[in-house]
Amino acid sequence: MQKYFDINEEGFSIRCKLYYNKDIHNLPNMVIATYGFGGNKDNKAVEKFADRITSKYHGYGVICFDWPNHGNDARNKLIMDECITYLHLVTEYAKKEFGAQKVFNYSSSFGAYITLRDLMEKGENPFTKIAFRCPAIKMFQTFDQGITDEERTKLSKGKEIIRGFERKIKITQDILDDMRDHDVSGADFMDYADDILMIHGTKDEMAKFEDTAEFCDNNVIELIPVENADHPFSNPNFMDFAIQTIITFFKPEKA
Repeated sequence: MQKYFDINEEGFSIRCKLYYNKDIHNLPNMVIATYGFGGNKDNKAVEKFADRITSKYHGYGVICFDWPNHGNDARNKLIMDECITYLHLVTEYAKKEFGAQKVFNYSSSFGAYITLRDLMEKGENPFTKIAFRCPAIKMFQTFDQGITDEERTKLSKGKEIIRGFERKIKITQDILDDMRDHDVSGADFMDYADDILMIHGTKDEMAKFEDTAEFCDNNVIELIPVENADHPFSNPNFMDFAIQTIITFFKPEKA
């Protein structure tokens, strides 16, 4: 089952989508699911994951939400710090309003970068377990590699370039500088390593598999390579494998 709702706190209105099986009042385990840049809360990969985990385990829910300036979000500018605020507010809401005793995080690409950045900046982990699929470990480089010479000229003059899919998102030099200045790739995450799982395709054309492999090696984090999988895991068999692996990682203690 699905339910749309808004979180109105601290001057923000966060558009959310909840997945659950039968009882919305019995969700002691909540997964916060985030997606890549330019996506939205109606993400099909998240929906497939949510349908399977809520069917397999009792008392599990999944919340997906629109990042700032994504989907139906009311904000017309992307600010990285506000992305972190959204993640924090949704996590706390899951605990306060749904009574979640354990909160998990399943994030991919841009969402994985925001989650890692949150851990790096706050120095604590609010999640029981975290699973990343195709994480953008080097977010700045992921963006930078796709910028044309013409776009660089625009940025140097203080103008915007456009990225995104259904909703166009304005990117400025300030945003790129922010990503560059908040590089998670060299940070120390060893204190959280036992609670993190990485899944990455070896043929990822956007976020390099080698960056994730180096990151996991440096932090003693388990990495599961998926041979020939691309960035979105467009092969259904690869996506099914990733979802099943993450569901098993998030299983209840007595399951």
